[in-house]
Amino acid sequence: MKSLKKKRRVQVIAIAALALVAATALIGYGMRDGINFFRSPTQVLAEPPAPNEVFRIGGLVEDGSLRRGDGEVIRFNVTDGGGIVPVTYRGVLPDLFEENQGMVGTGSYRNGVFEASEILAKHDESYMPKEVVDALKE
Repeated sequence: MKSLKKKRRVQVIAIAALALVAATALIGYGMRDGINFFRSPTQVLAEPPAPNEVFRIGGLVEDGSLRRGDGEVIRFNVTDGGGIVPVTYRGVLPDLFEENQGMVGTGSYRNGVFEASEILAKHDESYMPKEVVDALKE
């Protein structure tokens, strides 16, 4: 009798361990596209990411670099004081987006240009994303 209970207990533990491993793998697989790493312009220039990698870049919109009117594409440069990365964006910019203000963009880096799919701007005069503040302090 004891050996049958022991055998069942080992089986239950083994099945639970396999279920835990399977659940962890499914969670990791589901989140693979939802995780975007933050990089400053200096980091992007020092180690350019792969063209298919989606990440976030943040900093200040360089003064005098905002160019509208090239069709739907908006061009500007983002800087952290150490590096400058050109950015292109197709879409409507947030109302508070302007030169010399903080921004965070999501997209990919191709041929020396960050192609943004989403642009976020600060929402009042005192707010700046934590990642941008940390990058500017460096």
